[in-house]
Amino acid sequence: MEEHERTPLLDVPRDRGLSKIQREEDASSIVQSHVTEEEQKLADASVGERLAYNDYTTIDWLHDLVKDSYRLRSVNERKGLRHKLTNLFDQASGWIAAALIGTLTACVAFLVDIAEATVSDWKLGYCTRNPFMTREACCEDKTPLFTGQQSGSECTEFKVWSKDFGPAFMIYLGFALAFGLVAGGVTMLTKRSLPATAPGTGDKDMYGQPAVKGKSMYMAAGSGIPEIKTILSGFVIPNFLDLKVLVVKAVGAVFAVATGMTLGKEGPFVHISTCVGYLVARHFPKYRENSRKMREVLSAACAAGLSVAFGAPIGGVLFSYEEISTYFPRKVLWRAFLCSLFAAMVLKALNPNGTGKLVLFETNYGTSYNPIHYLVFVLLGVAGGIFGGLFCRLNFIWSKWFRSFSIIKDNPVFEVFLVVLVTVLLQYPNPLTREPGDIIIKNLLVDCRRDASLDTWVCQQETLRDRGSYYGYLIYGTLTKLILTIITFGIKVPSGVIIPSLDAGASFGRLVGQAIPSISPGIFAMVGAAAFLAGVSRMTISLCVIMFEVTGEIEYILPHMIAILVAKWVADALGKDGVYDLAQAVLGHLFLDLDHSIGLVQRENALAADLIPPRQTMEEITVHVPVNNKVPRKLLEEKLDQLKARGLMDAGLVLVQNNGMLQGYLAESELEFGLNELGRIFEEDAEVRLLGHAEEDGEFDLSHFVDRTPLAVIATAPMEYVVEMFGKLGVRYLMVTEEGSGKLVGVVIKKRLVGYLDGLKHGQG
Repeated sequence: MEEHERTPLLDVPRDRGLSKIQREEDASSIVQSHVTEEEQKLADASVGERLAYNDYTTIDWLHDLVKDSYRLRSVNERKGLRHKLTNLFDQASGWIAAALIGTLTACVAFLVDIAEATVSDWKLGYCTRNPFMTREACCEDKTPLFTGQQSGSECTEFKVWSKDFGPAFMIYLGFALAFGLVAGGVTMLTKRSLPATAPGTGDKDMYGQPAVKGKSMYMAAGSGIPEIKTILSGFVIPNFLDLKVLVVKAVGAVFAVATGMTLGKEGPFVHISTCVGYLVARHFPKYRENSRKMREVLSAACAAGLSVAFGAPIGGVLFSYEEISTYFPRKVLWRAFLCSLFAAMVLKALNPNGTGKLVLFETNYGTSYNPIHYLVFVLLGVAGGIFGGLFCRLNFIWSKWFRSFSIIKDNPVFEVFLVVLVTVLLQYPNPLTREPGDIIIKNLLVDCRRDASLDTWVCQQETLRDRGSYYGYLIYGTLTKLILTIITFGIKVPSGVIIPSLDAGASFGRLVGQAIPSISPGIFAMVGAAAFLAGVSRMTISLCVIMFEVTGEIEYILPHMIAILVAKWVADALGKDGVYDLAQAVLGHLFLDLDHSIGLVQRENALAADLIPPRQTMEEITVHVPVNNKVPRKLLEEKLDQLKARGLMDAGLVLVQNNGMLQGYLAESELEFGLNELGRIFEEDAEVRLLGHAEEDGEFDLSHFVDRTPLAVIATAPMEYVVEMFGKLGVRYLMVTEEGSGKLVGVVIKKRLVGYLDGLKHGQG
């Protein structure tokens, strides 16, 4: 073949023919050309680089996969009947764990539901037969849906505190404030300090980097869903799923919901079910000793939380898949299905609602919709999207501003007190919003036309000729829910945003339904509730399934689909992030959102080289191993101290030879274990073998801790490669090499990528 017809398979290295010094300068230029101005200033500093997210360790999905593979081999290689039974139990342990989690979650949910209903009723009165009975159980069929509105058969066994507005209001307020203080007080018991500060929440050191100090976190506060998303994406939040957190979350949810604040217990149920999942899985060695397998169980456990919250087992599985989990293979889907099934079966048997049914808001409209009504459903979707977009943006602004005041930041219970006070002042005068959130939805979904025997307050108002005050109550209720949900979501009590969103949407939908005489207004209340929740949470498929499971109205799937999709489109136009994504940002939790991240880096035309750490950091984490594959122990101890000084708990050292050629990676935790545990019997000036296999007797050998085949990309690779590898493979670290020569130029850990993406997201990249 002629010379000019030959096609090279590899590019000729750019540094061929250059001197050694020139090649080193060329490789160094790759690093220097892709660091920020702040990093260049830091390059000569003695402290090295501190990343924004120092307070979370990460798991390595690939390493855990290898660990599980070795475990399975050892199990399968054993012979004999006993080992065969052990093998069968090992294979069935996932199903056993799922069934136990679902059963125990239903038991906890039953206790919370009964306790919350009883405690909430104490604001209004008490049952003379038994003060610990709920109003519904005390009066059976005689209890009107609206307390204070005497209608139908009056219940004499439930004694209200007062029939006069003034005294009844003061007693209601007193109980609500007391419940709020209890909920806030027990939540304070779960305060924990993580090892180092998250972005924007701590002091800066002399180099302008986050100081390595503790970050306070209340484990039982909020819904828990943002934290669970963080955990399931491969990060670790210590103590978040402990038994103490579970108990406090359950007790706190009872009293928080009983205050009447615009919050729900559905989000906390997801956290509770995940705690149950963690506590159960810890008793199975295959899950306790493998973080990847543990997250499979936690993903399945999340489904049980929504299943017991709404009596929606299928919707719970889809919610875990769509909204929470980032790793959801088929076997996790099956186990989530079983877990959700057991949770629903046990809850139905326990019957906390007294109806004997799973359906929470059962309706039977008996009428169908016409094509012209599609326009109304689109209108509800637009309104829901606007509501959700406004809520997400305003809640983010409110959380950043109001909770920055020292009196609020240092006294979370005082904020709870203020929110309860404002809530009662705004909601109590409106008979529509005086009841608990789930009762509000039930009242707004009723079909007064189909069941003429219904004598509720809503039906009474809709029979009047002059409905001006009724319309005012509906408008007032919608706006009140928006305002109160904005200031309530994020306070330091167990709380969710699902029920308040449904309340606001049902109020608006019922108002729209008043203008359409040919169909029950309860239908529009139902669709409006779904639209408003879609705008807030950005759920789609799972929300549609949940809505027809909680109402039993399969015929109205199409209206729900229309309203939910329109609401999501409108809300996304106002802001891409839903409420849980924004909560992660406010709380400083990190999360690698694969879908949004790909779009970000594509718009920036970013390369892998943009993630290369500054020169000082690379010098600290690089170990040049000589040809004998040994380095002084003192050098490794100095490197370990430098890693600890940076505050990172899951970084490591990169090993190079032959003028920068990559040889392996040694994680910080394994390095510390090797030096402190295995190295006790060796002299301080001993040499440590890091590479090679020819181990000598009495030699200090750490080579078995070294990852000899770390994944790598070239510096000029598109950033999409890096995002995909971290997101889909779940790697903990990634090597960056020079194109052509294969020389190491940088090391990227997962936290650095997340910090870089956050910078792009907020216009700082």
